[in-house]
Order: sequence, then structure tokens, then C-alpha cells
Amino acid sequence: MLTPERALRRILAAAADLTPLPCERTPLAGALGRALADDLRATGDLPAFDAATMDGYAFRAADVRAPGARLPVAFEVFAGASPPGPLPAGECCRIYTGAALPEGADAVEMQERVRRSGRLARFEREGERGRFVRARASEFSGGAVAVPAGTLLDPGTLGLVAALGHGEVAVVRRPRVAILPTGDELVPFGAPLGPGKIYESNSHALAAAVVEAGGEPVLLPVARDDARALARGLDAARGCDVLVTNGGVSVGARDLVRAALEEAGAETSFWRVAMRPGKPFTFGRWGRALTFGLPGNPASALVTFELFARPAIRALGGLRGHGRISAHATLAIAQEKPAELEVYLRVRLKVGDDGLVAEPLRTQLSGHLTSAAGHDALAVLPAGVEKLPRGARVAVRILRAPEV
Repeated sequence: MLTPERALRRILAAAADLTPLPCERTPLAGALGRALADDLRATGDLPAFDAATMDGYAFRAADVRAPGARLPVAFEVFAGASPPGPLPAGECCRIYTGAALPEGADAVEMQERVRRSGRLARFEREGERGRFVRARASEFSGGAVAVPAGTLLDPGTLGLVAALGHGEVAVVRRPRVAILPTGDELVPFGAPLGPGKIYESNSHALAAAVVEAGGEPVLLPVARDDARALARGLDAARGCDVLVTNGGVSVGARDLVRAALEEAGAETSFWRVAMRPGKPFTFGRWGRALTFGLPGNPASALVTFELFARPAIRALGGLRGHGRISAHATLAIAQEKPAELEVYLRVRLKVGDDGLVAEPLRTQLSGHLTSAAGHDALAVLPAGVEKLPRGARVAVRILRAPEV
């Protein structure tokens, strides 16, 4: 069995051969969370003019050499309007946040530090060139690379893109991820539950995980545990960038997914990883698609997706890393585990006197639906040890912000 670290290295090496996916253009409304495909250059200076950052008075700093200086107010300048002309020497002007400084002005004082009496403004402190002025081209000069290719387009960056005058951008195409649930026991919502049957639920959890990873899920119907049904399911997945199968990768008499993939032309890179949950996991290549064979138990499926499929999907979409925060926490409860396996506990995080505390969910059984729901992080119990005492420090991968 491979260690989780070696398994991930193989997966990312395979993904590197296929990255990045082709780009496409999209309006800004559809660009959130995606990777910019090309360098984005400033179409002009940003800001395009010297502007006031406060409501107050604009003046020449040289005209206010000491507290108490008085200057006549020449005119007013509002945001969005052009100054009526250059600022006369020895005078100031009323100005508002975002308004362009008139020619000659090089400083602004906030209105709270100025006393106005008729046309005269009295300044409480010495003037300072550049105070409360957003200088022209202080962010970017025209033609400069403002947002480099590969940048994650978050809300602030999209605001910058809009300020540069771009209404659409070239982004890396989202990976299309086919999700194929397998198993004779699975039935879709609305169907009657006969003896031994359960509602198929993992594909919906995995589809949400795909979206969170930056991919586009393609949910396929449940494939029964026979070779012909699996072949039909795989045919429906052709053309996708990633195939995620769920169930049928262990050693049971009806665990036929690996054989079906190989029959369809896929190549298996490895099978089984020294971890819990998720040991019966398989990865390979199918033409220009990556294949992830996830175990059928809910926790096993989501943990292996998180560790292996998520970073690969992000890489295909031009995004860097796994997109999670790694930290350390102390165990709230002592743990025992097989020495040869790396174990991933689903935990809730609390803040203690000495930092984060990892509280394991009530059940860690991978087949229990509640063992895959409502956790903040995965706590990593390393291979090579059998017991970890209460208070032991462990690495945690944070999946969501804890409720603290």
C-alpha cells in the first residue's frame, strides 16, 4: 500500500500532464473562485487622477507651513466633477472624498482639522504633501500587469478587474467531473425502498464537494453491480475531465469497478492506501481523464475525495494547492489506532486556553452517515504510533470555520 503522501504525489504528477485545462471567457458575474487564464493589464493609470481620500480641503502644502495658517476658499470640487480650474496660489478649495484634486494642489486636510469662517479656512496643523491624497498611478500605470495569470478571482480581485475597465475575463475552464455511484442496494429518491435497499446519497455529497473544489459535477445514474451496467455507466462519463466512481473498489465478489475501468481502457496507477478511512481507493488515467475510485462508505468517500480528488480538480482548473488551512490542535480524547495506518478523524474544533482543541465526532465508523456530517476539520493521526494521549498535538486540515 502507498502512504497518503506518496499517493498524492502520483496523483498530482498525473494531473500536471493535463493542466491547465483550456480557457474560456466569462462575464465577471461567472468568474468568482476561478483562475485567471491570462495576465490582465491596466488599460490606463489607476487611479487615473490625484484624488481626495477624505472630505476636507485641498491646498498646496507649502502654503500651510505652521498650525493656524489661514487660506481663502476658492471653490468646491465634488466627486465625479472636474475642478473648475487650477488652484490659485495661496488659496485652498473645499473637496469631497473621491474628487479630483485641482492642478496645483498636493495635499488634503480632513474637515475635522479645519475651522471655517466665511471664505477663510484655518488649518489646525502644518500641511504635509500627499496627506489624504490617492496619487495618480499609485496602484498601476497604464499597460502594467495588474492581475497575473493564475490568480484566484476572489471578490476583491473582481472589484479590481472591474475598476480596470474589464467586463469579462479569460478563465481556466472548470473541470467536468462525472460522478458514478455503484451498487445493487442503491435506489434514487422517490423510489420505494424494498428489502435491503437504501437511498443513494453519496453522489449528492460528492457533487457538493466537486463544486467546492471548483469543478462542475455531472451526476450519472446508479450503475448496478454487473459488468454491462458498469460499462454503460462508464460510457456516459466519456468526455469528462475527471471520473469519480463510488463503491465497488474493495475485494468483494461484486466489487467490479476496477475491472470495468480496465476493460474500458483505463490504466490503474495504484490501488489501496495505508489510511483509515478509505484504504480501498484506486486512481488511474483514462485517456485525458483522471479516475478516482472511492470507497462506498460515506466517510471513506468524502475523506478520500478531500485528500486526493480535491487538489487534482483544483490543479486542472488552474488553482494552486488544496485550498485549505492547515494548523495544529490538541486532542480532546485519547485515541488508539493501527500503527501501520494514517488515520483521519472527523473533528469539531474549539478554542481552548492553549489554542485549538480537536473534539472527535461521536462516531468514527465510516459507514455511519453521521460520521461524515458536521465536522470542521480532519485531524491527522500519523502512522507509526498506536496510541495518542489526551492533549497530544496533531495536524488538522480545516474544512470550514468552526463556530467560535
